[in-house]
Amino acid sequence: MSDKALLDGKVAIVTGAGRGVGREIALLMAQKGACVVVNDLGGTGGGEGEDALPATEVVNEITAAGGKAVANFDSVTDSAAAQGMVDQAIENFGKLDIVVNNAGIVRDEIFHKMTEGEWDQVIAVHLKGAYNVSRAAATVFREQQSGRMIHMTSTSGLIGNFGQANYAAAKLGMVGLSRSIALDMARYNVTSNAIGPFAWSRLIGTIPIKSEEERIRVERLKSMTPAKVAPLVAALASDAAQNVSGQVFVSRGSEVMLLSQPRPIRSMARPDGWTPESILEHAFPAFSSTLVPLERSADVFCWDPV
Repeated sequence: MSDKALLDGKVAIVTGAGRGVGREIALLMAQKGACVVVNDLGGTGGGEGEDALPATEVVNEITAAGGKAVANFDSVTDSAAAQGMVDQAIENFGKLDIVVNNAGIVRDEIFHKMTEGEWDQVIAVHLKGAYNVSRAAATVFREQQSGRMIHMTSTSGLIGNFGQANYAAAKLGMVGLSRSIALDMARYNVTSNAIGPFAWSRLIGTIPIKSEEERIRVERLKSMTPAKVAPLVAALASDAAQNVSGQVFVSRGSEVMLLSQPRPIRSMARPDGWTPESILEHAFPAFSSTLVPLERSADVFCWDPV
């Protein structure tokens, strides 16, 4: 492999790395010199079944190109399995430097029809899975006084989308998780950042096309390949990104964006305090021009990708 300087000698765990964005992240990290634990349960986009082939194929591609990688077929929803991934990295490569929480599933349903199972399954893979792997790695990172954590969020959570309350809640929860890790572990030189990737994948392929507007949106997404997300992940994983932590990025085609995070934008005060009636009469009308509209991701990112 060529151009190994950026991540030479680093060891990474990439979850959900058998296909799509995770696969491209694993391949690029290996190209840049990292040894990679390629984790993928091999289930469907909805989380059903298991298949060792996707992770095995990625490992074979990395090793055929002269890199180093091992496959892991466990579920991130199992805390013991997450610890096993960390142990596997150390047993095979001697250490662990980078965690990329990319594993995910979708169980889309309009909220008033969503079942408890659909909620629990999505939360378990995305949010609990990110916690499990990050927590297992945190002990190692603390002891060695260094580490990188990168979490895949989504504009479905950052902005909004139809029929994805479970997915959006999990993905926005991962932003809170990432920020908290960044704050708690800064003293140990551990960074933590979130990325909302725009990329055509099998999960995005589940989007129902019910209108011409949705068809155009899907065609736009198809032009954004998973490989275009991987460079931002590799950059954040490098030693040179030590001063970048607690941030939220979006990768969209050839665009890289730094997103704002919630901060006060308007304030009103009454020395005598508020009543429900005075809030309705004064505060809400004053805030009306700056209320955030009910927009979806496609409404905000409405231009063609670069």
